[in-house]
Amino acid sequence: MFAQDSQDIAIFQGFTAHQLELLDTAFEACFLLRDMHVFEQGQIADYLYILTSGKVIIRYKPYDGPPLTVATIGPGGVFGWSVALGRSAYSSGALAVEDSQCYRISKARLSELCEDYPDTSGVLLKRLASLVNHETNPTYTEILKILKTGIKPDELGDQRSLKNGR
Repeated sequence: MFAQDSQDIAIFQGFTAHQLELLDTAFEACFLLRDMHVFEQGQIADYLYILTSGKVIIRYKPYDGPPLTVATIGPGGVFGWSVALGRSAYSSGALAVEDSQCYRISKARLSELCEDYPDTSGVLLKRLASLVNHETNPTYTEILKILKTGIKPDELGDQRSLKNGR
């Protein structure tokens, strides 16, 4: 399924067959039902998502006001950036507003991919950075820093210690 879907998702185009096989073992398919809260703001950041169909909105809840929709994610879009940025918790929430399909990669699996296959993970991180390529976007600066210094498994955190530390 991943091999077929990857041809339609811009972020995966141009990878070699071997790299796609590696990514196939790293990502898992998931289905989101309409009105499903994918994750909440402040929740432990476990997964990075790439949407293949449907629609998800990203909501931020300021301390002194109601939740604000800050982004609408469509097919090919990425959400759950906190995982790629090495943050321990999601800085916003995600809500499926349509039945949706996506692929997700866990923080631990992304860390393993970066450690074991730096060439493949480097291309993936560059593609992720290109999605937020506007210099005024704070995520852009953080992703560029990761690309310049290289990602280390400890920067993504140890998922086991997060779960044990709850």
